[in-house]
Amino acid sequence: RSPSVIHVSPGMCHFLSAQPFCSLHLQLQMSENPYLSGSISTKSSAPGVIVATGNIGSELSYNNVAMFISSDAGNNWRQIFEEEHNVWFLDKGGALVAVKQPTVPTRHLWISFDEGRQWTRHSFSALPLFVDGVLVEAGAENQIMTFFGHFSHRSEWQLIKIDYKSIFTRRCTEGDYQTWHLHNQGEPCIMGQKQIYMKRRPGNYCMVGWDNSRILSAEPCICRAHDFECDYGFDRRGDGNCLPAFWFNPSTLSRSCSQGQNYLNSTGYRKVVANNCTKGVKEMYTARKQQCLNRPPRGLVLTTHDDKLTANMGSNVTFLVRLEEGDSMRTNIQLDFGDGTAVSYSNLSWTQEGIRHVYRSAGIFRVTTLAENSLGFDTSSLHLHVTCPVEHIQLLAPYVVIKNKEVNLTAVVWPSHFRTLTYFWWLGNNTEPIITLDSSISHTFSTEGMVTVTVQVSSGDSILQNTRSIAIQEFFKSLLLSFSPNLDEANPDIPEWRQDVGRVIKKAVADIPEEQLLVAVFPGIPTAAELFLLPSRNQSDGRKRTEEDLEQISEILVNALNQISVEFELKPGSRVIVYITQLTLGNKTVVLHTVCSYSDDLVDICSVQLLIFDYISQKIPWINIYAEVNHEKEQEMISTVGQNDATPKITLNEFSTQKELMEKELEACAKRE
Repeated sequence: RSPSVIHVSPGMCHFLSAQPFCSLHLQLQMSENPYLSGSISTKSSAPGVIVATGNIGSELSYNNVAMFISSDAGNNWRQIFEEEHNVWFLDKGGALVAVKQPTVPTRHLWISFDEGRQWTRHSFSALPLFVDGVLVEAGAENQIMTFFGHFSHRSEWQLIKIDYKSIFTRRCTEGDYQTWHLHNQGEPCIMGQKQIYMKRRPGNYCMVGWDNSRILSAEPCICRAHDFECDYGFDRRGDGNCLPAFWFNPSTLSRSCSQGQNYLNSTGYRKVVANNCTKGVKEMYTARKQQCLNRPPRGLVLTTHDDKLTANMGSNVTFLVRLEEGDSMRTNIQLDFGDGTAVSYSNLSWTQEGIRHVYRSAGIFRVTTLAENSLGFDTSSLHLHVTCPVEHIQLLAPYVVIKNKEVNLTAVVWPSHFRTLTYFWWLGNNTEPIITLDSSISHTFSTEGMVTVTVQVSSGDSILQNTRSIAIQEFFKSLLLSFSPNLDEANPDIPEWRQDVGRVIKKAVADIPEEQLLVAVFPGIPTAAELFLLPSRNQSDGRKRTEEDLEQISEILVNALNQISVEFELKPGSRVIVYITQLTLGNKTVVLHTVCSYSDDLVDICSVQLLIFDYISQKIPWINIYAEVNHEKEQEMISTVGQNDATPKITLNEFSTQKELMEKELEACAKRE
């Protein structure tokens, strides 16, 4: 319902003297039933006649609704019924028929020949009928209307045809018509015209039979201010003038306007659509033709076609360039995509459908555009994030670290990216992550025990993560192990296999508590492992083991390994012997401190650090001691008891660098996929 307020004639207000003002409020409600009249209805063959539903008072109300009619196009109104009715135009508007709303059954209809001033009642049914609709058949000789409805809510449909030709005594002649002047509160000029109509005199009981209402004359009026409205971008202010809105710049020229051409410069007004006025103030308010001037470019805007600042690597990206001011036909446009390529256009019209480009690598690219002509230039830029979906992520971290000593954590992703990833680091029990754009961070753990480190990488709308457990100790020792070659023959190179080997080794070292051992089996190199000795508490007295205790345990392990007493059965008839590894390089001894990480996606990477120490006359049994910074000890070297001279010797150049190892592992992963 959309309300309209129309002031009634003064004669209707004498009984509403208590109201603050007297207005007629019309209800504009479209009926879903096409065979009902609607709340406001009119007909072109009955000029000036409007029938409407509404109420009188200070505001629109759905109570006390009545029916009203106007014979002069809404200048004055009269009430015709105190209840809602459906009203139809008969005989080309020469008569009106009214029936109560279908919510109330009725046997009667009302007919008026004088535009609703007088109504006569007629019966159309022997029983009260709920009228659901009326169909008025068209045609010059067809004066039939059909009522359809039902006697009760459960009864069948009823159709009643009425031939109303008999209520007219004769056909209308020329003397039955009169002229009628269209006006608005006495103003004869409506939409720039004075119009005079011919219509039947109210109260003449004659049949029109054909559409005899016509315009006798339509004379154009002189244009006045009210024939014009505010143009686009202008608002009407309190003094009645149309002035530019706060968001509109009237000096902005069309982008297609080029030097030597003409354009229409708005005065802030435009004539109302379908208004037919002439002369008068028309020239004053009509837009004026002006010559285009060459202007420097201003308001250069660079966007993508979908206004997004992200794109997938290898996909088409469409850039749009807009210029608010300046001669677009004489302005050079340059666009630098930020990846080493650029394009140039002689004018802006070449870029109307957008400029497409494909990025072949991931990264953050600064895209810039330059608009330049003989009078100046303007620039605009945006930063486009080109991403490639991450397939794998690998967290590189040591298995054991020293308390209060800084340790490096690194995340390796595949395929490799460049400045487009966000990393979320969850360290231990921290409730908030550390967020970085770098794939590595340094962190110091201050509490002993096992901690869980998780790294998540965000790429576009996808997130992957990898988790590692790290033992935090005040000190620990490690021992580099190797196996007899037959173990490597059964190596499927998967994390689960290496974990099983570690558990078997811990079980084979029966004299050392299992919670004190941590075994890491290396992937990607000849089968090897690093055994960590952790200072757990003694089960007998609850005393935490000291560095001296670890030295004693390490001696037991060295003796056991040198005596080939640590072994396990791989399969029937195939036993694997665990050795202690020692590498000798001239007068130097090379100690391998290896940090490995494993994941379920079969991408396994080791970080191998080569630590070279001055050679001492004794051979080193590969026991490394790590201590807290504030009481760090020099690395102790314990002599080997019965070391086998047949231990294989490996030169330094046989070891790959950390970068080479990573590349080899990633290549192997890609081949497996």
